[in-house]
Amino acid sequence: MTQAWVVLTRPDGRDLQAPSEAQMADALAEVYSGKTASPDGEPGSAVLRFGYDDGLMYEVEVSSGGAVRFAEWSDRDCELALADPRVMTALPQDDALQLWRLLAQRQVARIRSQPWQ
Repeated sequence: MTQAWVVLTRPDGRDLQAPSEAQMADALAEVYSGKTASPDGEPGSAVLRFGYDDGLMYEVEVSSGGAVRFAEWSDRDCELALADPRVMTALPQDDALQLWRLLAQRQVARIRSQPWQ
């Protein structure tokens, strides 16, 4: 049987398995504060991924300033993109959290139907 999983990669690079809503909100607060940055000086970001052990994976990455990217992959190794990544800019923090909630609840169709650019 295929097992579903959800992983949050925090701005500091730590992975949290099956994050709670509070953990997701905390990671977004860190990103939106603008105080996080990667080692190469790029703006900080956090990524929520949802997928199946033997198949599809979806990810919503949120960067400081509210830049959001939604990507769909054939597998966990990101071998084949199933669609071009969708993006939004300047998304409010509460709206980013709502996207993460939808992803954690396996509501991929609702994420696809958002007003992507």
